[in-house]
Amino acid sequence: MANTIFLKLGGSLITDKSNEQTARPEVLRRLAEEIAAALERRPDLRLVIGHGSGSFGHTEAKKYGTRQGVHTPEEWRGFADVAHVAAKLNRQVLDALRAAGLPAINLQPSASAICHDGVLVSMAVAPIRNAIERGLVPLIYGDVAMDEVRGGTIISTEDEFRYLADELPPTEILLAGIEHGVLTRWPDGEVIPLINSANIGEVRSVLRGSHAADVTGGMESKVLEMLALAQATSGLRIRIFSGVEPGWVQAGVLGNGGGGTLVTA
Repeated sequence: MANTIFLKLGGSLITDKSNEQTARPEVLRRLAEEIAAALERRPDLRLVIGHGSGSFGHTEAKKYGTRQGVHTPEEWRGFADVAHVAAKLNRQVLDALRAAGLPAINLQPSASAICHDGVLVSMAVAPIRNAIERGLVPLIYGDVAMDEVRGGTIISTEDEFRYLADELPPTEILLAGIEHGVLTRWPDGEVIPLINSANIGEVRSVLRGSHAADVTGGMESKVLEMLALAQATSGLRIRIFSGVEPGWVQAGVLGNGGGGTLVTA
């Protein structure tokens, strides 16, 4: 789909991860206003927004080990708890987007997502495609999912973006978090401006030599996944950047950079 952008608002950006189930309403308001301002200037743009679960879903999922599998009655109860709190944050994100004037519509991933041993293999695409074609802004998020092997599991926004990219090929994926990009050393290293097939070996050695893989939830894994996606989708550009600085998300949606790390094939 021409001029289609997938934008993720990271859980660390929109929630306070040090306090359970605590959103950052002022940050949400600012981000929503930046997105709305960008779309006013680019009315032809088709946008899919996703967000992480931060101190909502991640905290609950850790209690029950939901990502690894769901089998016992207690674990299934936990599965429902994770879905509940993830949806609570999703409602706050939706409310912020709509307050900014965006025609956002919530499309709950767990209503249709099926995984096989942790890999997303099926999710309803038609509602998302139809919403985009009618000028709406679909909103998805990190959620629970049924799993053919594990019983149940967790899917991230990146998992959903990878699946949707086959059906609704984006021109750009923007991953807005609290880090300024992929760093040579966490937390005070320099931003690596470009990652592609030519320098991925060097980048991997740098990431392995730092604490990034442990502290930031597996940056090496995320980079490899995003590079593979860029290689599989013709012309796709992926930017990992900070949404903390006012204006950077708006700049990213407008195609004016926004700093960070660019991942291309």
